[in-house]
Amino acid sequence: MRKSLKIMLASMLCAGVMTMGMSAEAAVQDKNVMQSAEKQGDRAIKVEKLKLVSEWDKTFPKSDKVDHRKVTFVNRYGITLAADMYVPRNATGKLPALAVSGPFGAVKEQSSGLYAQEMAERGFLTIAFDPSFTGESGGQPRFVASPDINTEDFSAAVDFLSTQDNVDPDRIGIIGICGFGGFAINAASQDTRIKATVASTMYDISRATANGYFDYEKDAETLKKERYANKEAANKQRTEDYKNGYYKNMGGVIDPLPEDAPWFVKDYYAYYKTERGYHARSLNSNGGWNMSSGLSFMNMPILAYSDEIKSAVMVLHGEKAHSRYMGEDAFKKLQGDNKELVIVPGASHIDLYDNKDKIPFDRLADFFDKNLK
Repeated sequence: MRKSLKIMLASMLCAGVMTMGMSAEAAVQDKNVMQSAEKQGDRAIKVEKLKLVSEWDKTFPKSDKVDHRKVTFVNRYGITLAADMYVPRNATGKLPALAVSGPFGAVKEQSSGLYAQEMAERGFLTIAFDPSFTGESGGQPRFVASPDINTEDFSAAVDFLSTQDNVDPDRIGIIGICGFGGFAINAASQDTRIKATVASTMYDISRATANGYFDYEKDAETLKKERYANKEAANKQRTEDYKNGYYKNMGGVIDPLPEDAPWFVKDYYAYYKTERGYHARSLNSNGGWNMSSGLSFMNMPILAYSDEIKSAVMVLHGEKAHSRYMGEDAFKKLQGDNKELVIVPGASHIDLYDNKDKIPFDRLADFFDKNLK
């Protein structure tokens, strides 16, 4: 009796008490009016008209094996995202699809676009997208990162791909590069539509922001003190920003490069600050992130539920990458026999951005072919 009452009350709340006493015909009419209002009103999915560059402005050559066009889609925060779509030339039928993003602070004209184009050459319909607040995507203020919104960006890409006529909605995977490797794993832990995930040369941005590099070399008390000091500095900057009326950026990759810079910083410089990988819209190539945008990462560990992922995951890292420990630790938490850790011999963190001799694209294709069935 009590269970039946609970079910009845839940039904009343879901349907709305205003339908009580109505005839069946009136209730249907009211429902239709409500649905019409939703479509036209503040719950409608609205696409912002973005200003998109029409010419090819990537950091890699255009392939003659794929067709390319610009597309847009909307995340559940109402932010319109810009993407490049790559489709295997002369492909027919419904294709397996991949959404690609990263590195953290890069744009789709850099590494993610290269991955997307290479995977399209191997038979996948792909999109490389600019995350919210960056590149050609929408969102204000600019140059902000968010553990929630950047994870949502992947799921929004899945929304878009799932509704394309030439995509099989049951065969969708994602690739996250650098910091977006962590977001990709987080997305896979909550979005059951994602059937396979690759985290390439990944960072756990929550961990790196909260603890800095190489946190395994520090004791818990030191990490706690440093984290508090960083929170103080970031919150002080928030006050300054609001007083000044704009958000200060922290700067991209350091330039000029100090002679005593760590070797991995020199690697970043060699990619982001030279003809090899520089792009005018890239945060890392230019002004960097909003100085206070890292605050939320300190309190929101993005890999908290990664052990619940049932779908396939590959963690791909370079043998010599300074970030390798983050990938290996992330892999240790994954559960199931459909998880892979792939270490590329001799590769650094940056090698897996654009070095086609190091990035095992064929192995990635085999992984997705196996798991997108």
